[in-house]
Amino acid sequence: MSDTHTVINPATAEPVTDVHLASAAEADAAIEAAHLAFRAWRDVAPGERAALLRRFAAVVDDHVEELAELEVRNAGHTWGNARWEAGNVRDCLNYYAGAPERMFGRQIPVAGGVDLTFYEPLGVVGIIVPWNFPMPIAGWGFAPALAAGNTVVLKPAELTPLTAIRLGELALEAGLPDHVLTVVPGKGSVVGERFVTHPLVRKVCFTGSTEVGKRIMAGCADQVKRVTLELGGKSANIVFADADIAAAAASAPSAVFDNAGQDCCARSRILVERSAYDEFVSLLEPVVTGMRVLDPADESSEMGPLISAGQQRTVQSYLDDVEIAFAGTAPHGDGFWVPPTVVATEDPSSRIWREEVFGPVVAVMPFDDEAHAVELANDTEYGLSGSIFTRDLGRGLRVARAVEAGNLSVNSHSSVRYWTPFGGYKQSGLGRELGPDAPLAFTEEKNVFIAH
Repeated sequence: MSDTHTVINPATAEPVTDVHLASAAEADAAIEAAHLAFRAWRDVAPGERAALLRRFAAVVDDHVEELAELEVRNAGHTWGNARWEAGNVRDCLNYYAGAPERMFGRQIPVAGGVDLTFYEPLGVVGIIVPWNFPMPIAGWGFAPALAAGNTVVLKPAELTPLTAIRLGELALEAGLPDHVLTVVPGKGSVVGERFVTHPLVRKVCFTGSTEVGKRIMAGCADQVKRVTLELGGKSANIVFADADIAAAAASAPSAVFDNAGQDCCARSRILVERSAYDEFVSLLEPVVTGMRVLDPADESSEMGPLISAGQQRTVQSYLDDVEIAFAGTAPHGDGFWVPPTVVATEDPSSRIWREEVFGPVVAVMPFDDEAHAVELANDTEYGLSGSIFTRDLGRGLRVARAVEAGNLSVNSHSSVRYWTPFGGYKQSGLGRELGPDAPLAFTEEKNVFIAH
């Protein structure tokens, strides 16, 4: 009997479908087929590879509604989020379709000859995708990897495999050759482990917990295998007293409760200058309590459920330890629901302040001055994203430079655009994804000297 996983709708706790989980032998077969396909794929003319990626983007665009509907049922995402996520795959493919013809080497002046550099693909790239944003994070990996001439084996999370499976089918419909993009559903301990240990996989891209990322990094060291890690976060939203407090309070919930807080970029620590603290909290409360937390099948839903019963228990365990300042509402009964919740604290050593909850929970703390805000923001092992609200442009730039995080926003909460680089400091990760240079992260730079 084959190993299968029953996909559950997190809004209803009802089964959606069963998905076959690959064995280690099936993972090896997929890797070996991708390695054989690489030989032809790397030799596809740059313009033709670009055209295939644009065709893939067009096919995804034709199926945005279908992909979104799958994600609403599989991951509990709101319709608005799910449509954006499917569109982001399309946009990444279109953006990186411009790369094959623009992967320029250099001619470097030398004595006695000509020196040239070339960017050459690595081979098979293994991409391990998390359950919180199954479509975008898949696209962030496979679009630049394919553009650079690599083949890809992709392991979706066990909880959310449906959109990845469909994207693999759409790639074939678009005309990508067999085994250039292969989706291999399976357990991390089986399929993910083979990506790390199989010698034909020359790079692993992993998005997930810091704990697992450390193990993957250690495993890749055995073969000196390339690795990109996008890991945990405990990002700060810093609100100075000179900011537009009403705007800062109105925008704060979306920065942490989007996707039910299951976001490594979530601004789950709000730091407010003491003189503005009471005003900010009083304005935050009606926004939080007014959020529409509904089954995502309802298009008016602003926040859906957590992904699983296990995640619901984990988040609830944090709330059992603290005094809740105020919370919104959530459906009762079936499904894995936790309401958007605000906790006030002045203890920077508290568990709710230091650990990544990965749920719809935010902690709020006052600070005294700019130096204190930076100190509190940086007092974490993580460094992924963050926001700064101030009317003082100089302060906004100073604090953005001082906060130890890879992606900062001033007077907004924007972190991720496919045309700008994304990644973390400290234990939030290693390497960068997205932006114009992403395809180069899937290449070796070769230097060739030609004597006169």
